[in-house]
Amino acid sequence: MQLFLLVALTMTAFAANSILNRIGVAGYGMDPMDFATIRVAAGALMLWVLVLPRQAARPILVGVRRFAGALSLAVYMIGFSWAYISLGAGLGALILFGVLQVVVFGWAVVERQGIPLQRWIGAVVALIGLGILLWPAGEAAVPVGGALAMTCAAVGWAVYTLLGRGEPDALGATAANFLLCLPVTGFALLLIGLGDLSAGGVITAIVAGAVTSGLGYALWYRVLPSLPTTVAGIAQLSVPVIAVAAGVLLLDEPLTARLILSGALVLGGIGVSLIPRRRVIA
Repeated sequence: MQLFLLVALTMTAFAANSILNRIGVAGYGMDPMDFATIRVAAGALMLWVLVLPRQAARPILVGVRRFAGALSLAVYMIGFSWAYISLGAGLGALILFGVLQVVVFGWAVVERQGIPLQRWIGAVVALIGLGILLWPAGEAAVPVGGALAMTCAAVGWAVYTLLGRGEPDALGATAANFLLCLPVTGFALLLIGLGDLSAGGVITAIVAGAVTSGLGYALWYRVLPSLPTTVAGIAQLSVPVIAVAAGVLLLDEPLTARLILSGALVLGGIGVSLIPRRRVIA
């Protein structure tokens, strides 16, 4: 029961990132770059507070993998914030997870990994769901700018995930990536210029960085060793569902038949791809 509650809390934190970004950017009128930079700074501070007291070696701050991780994290953070100018919280989370699935699957094809039939089926189903969601449909069409920004965020997160494979110290690597990501978002902010800062927007950005990102990631790394890989993957399918529900209840976002259908296909496709293969015993 304790493990279930920890996983549920973690998934709620991940979904809250979408809600907080939507509130901060669309609700309080926070500039997306301001929001992303404050979120990264707060996340970096929280993660290093967790990392520094440990007896383990300090995280490595140099190397191609580290800088690539920081850059891909910056792409995710910036795209994520820009997307929520026009996207609903649940819609954005669904696009993020759908594109993430397609990119990771595509990379597996590039690496010529052995891909079982169910993963092909799952990827095709998820892609169909994305197609339905993003297909122009008059007034119901998904905002192009928001969809492109979230697609960039998903690609950045996919690259970040792929780079993190085999990291011996996941929490330390995340703390290092957040720290190195800060100058990237800060430089982009200098190029664009600082926007108007509202108290509500700054608070939501800090909470999104320190609590739902920093503590959320730390909690996820704590429970991951206790979860089978397939269970960990399937658990994350709840994030768009929680985000959609929270968006409807808290932000009065519409729950359309199109969103329900595309969501069922995207999440169903991801779920099918995560079903473990049965071993045939001769």
